[in-house]
Amino acid sequence: MKKVNGHEIIMLFEKWSPKRFAMDGDPVGLHIGQLNRTVENVLVTLDVNEEVIDEAIRKGATLIIAHHPPLFRPLKSLLTDTPQGSMIEKCIKNDIAVYAAHTNLDVAPGGVNDMLAEKIGLVDTEIVELTYSELLNKLVVFSPTTHADEIRQALEKAGAGAIGDYVGCSFSSSGIGRFTPVEGAKPFIGEVGKGEKVKEERIEVVLPAPMRSKVLKAMLEAHPYEEPAFDLVALDQQSNDYGLGRIGKLREKTTLGQFVEIVKKAFDVPALRFVGDPNKEIRKVAVLGGDGNKYIGAAKRSGADVLVTGDLYYHVAHDAQAMGLAVIDPGHNIEKVMIQGVADYMQAACSQAGYNVSFIESEINTEPFTFN
Repeated sequence: MKKVNGHEIIMLFEKWSPKRFAMDGDPVGLHIGQLNRTVENVLVTLDVNEEVIDEAIRKGATLIIAHHPPLFRPLKSLLTDTPQGSMIEKCIKNDIAVYAAHTNLDVAPGGVNDMLAEKIGLVDTEIVELTYSELLNKLVVFSPTTHADEIRQALEKAGAGAIGDYVGCSFSSSGIGRFTPVEGAKPFIGEVGKGEKVKEERIEVVLPAPMRSKVLKAMLEAHPYEEPAFDLVALDQQSNDYGLGRIGKLREKTTLGQFVEIVKKAFDVPALRFVGDPNKEIRKVAVLGGDGNKYIGAAKRSGADVLVTGDLYYHVAHDAQAMGLAVIDPGHNIEKVMIQGVADYMQAACSQAGYNVSFIESEINTEPFTFN
């Protein structure tokens, strides 16, 4: 197992939850510190406060991955006798970097909203509100047959060839490549001034357009030719759609009143608010972590019987009631499911990559409300 720095850990994290998934204006990314130091322990938390920083110090964590950005608005000054300034000062003095993955982690497949949906037993889930789509490119590259497998593996590792639930997708056909090296060339095969014929494979893969630079770099590094022949074509076809919220079905029908108890148990909350008739039949459920006030219409259009979300406003509750949509508000803090989810995912991903790093789940309760 190799030692690893913060950059390498975050690069691996952003393969799962890239910044481009974030909503406009959402301040995701590195908030405090730097990533070019060796990291042995990473603390995963929902929120960042001084108690969490103290926990990181106790547990030897020099990188914190948080869901909620600690610096949501630009600072006009940094006063270390304020709560926020004191927290930042403590991070800097203890060489602790803080990285935030907010709406990009909500949107990411397997991210916060999928974790919430799994907690309440939803199956056959789809997104509630489309927020991001990517155009596809097709890369066609010609390789000597001796190196075709190596190039295919490099393309897959760089993220090309993923279609739906399948990875490593490519097409190959065989043929003869012809070329003549001229003065100044340093050919891998053949001699300067002599025509050459080589058995080659035509390799075709699709890739999301934002990944083209990374994929081209991987292909060029793996290719034995000094000047490889390739085509990169923009396709009208889109790749997977991404978005906020998930909607799915319960395995068995229930009533709103019974489902309220399921939600309380699933998210370990002592009390919650809900809108709707407790006897209403529930089968199709939408869930959206955080503040879901803007998405009651999207949930209703998706066919949801009930929306599970947080921070419900009084007038939005009236609107949901008028449109016949039940709403359950177990609070914003249910997003704490990401602590274990991110720690487990990243521990497995780093182990597979051969990184010697441990992911620690924060034990600090950052729920600001007391239920009485």
